[in-house]
Amino acid sequence: MGNLIKTGLLLVVLTCLLVLVGAASGARQGMTIAFILALVMNVGSYWFSDKIVLASYGARPVTEAGAPQLYRVVRELAAQARIPVPAIYIIQDDSPNAFATGRNPQHAAVAVTEGTLRIMTEDELRGVLAHELSHVKNRDTLIMTIPATIAGAITYLAQMAQWAAIFGGGRRSNDEGGGGGSATGVFLMAILAPIAAMLIQMAISRSREYEADATGARLAGRASGLQHALQKLDMASRQVPMEATPATAHLFIVNPLTSGGIASLFSTHPPIEERIARLRAM
Repeated sequence: MGNLIKTGLLLVVLTCLLVLVGAASGARQGMTIAFILALVMNVGSYWFSDKIVLASYGARPVTEAGAPQLYRVVRELAAQARIPVPAIYIIQDDSPNAFATGRNPQHAAVAVTEGTLRIMTEDELRGVLAHELSHVKNRDTLIMTIPATIAGAITYLAQMAQWAAIFGGGRRSNDEGGGGGSATGVFLMAILAPIAAMLIQMAISRSREYEADATGARLAGRASGLQHALQKLDMASRQVPMEATPATAHLFIVNPLTSGGIASLFSTHPPIEERIARLRAM
């Protein structure tokens, strides 16, 4: 429940930021246009994301005869979660990782790498798959489309405000005695607002990861399987990095893109140590 409240609060902050950027730039019509453009792009991505991401990683569907253990565990967890059994894919990659995608539980897919199947015990595999099916059950694809739409609108609007400031958007304020700070303020806002929106979007993504860990642990019946799986995934993925794109990194159970220091602020995943600590506390 705490993660759901945090997600809601972050969405409110993101929406307020959109309103502030629109008001500061004075571009009411521009705000509407930016929001519609972002909505169209992200709804299209939401609708077709499963096909796009599965194809981009060369995921191939498998039959029950080809992966009986994988099928059995997914079927058991789907029944426990009371959702349809998703389509099951395997990615030919030695780096251990997994992700779930699809616009709703009726159109979901779960994919695991060959590296995951190779190093996981059944208890650990159950923890990984429970985490991924929790994303499906919690409709995280839809939840993440909302902040992506708002953040996209802020970025478009900020770019419009930036060009307006460069080409004389603050002249009217200067002529009316408003001073020369208006255009400068809009220009700074146009630079900082997209960064703030991105940070909030990443924070929402991290909150959904915590929620999927908690839901997955309950779904699997115990937290130890996912806890041990995260430890294995973290170590093994560092030794055998996966070739992933930043646009899809948030889908995976552990971040395939290594980052540290200030870059961790922009990470879509919480620190593994913190995730494991929360699972231990369960």
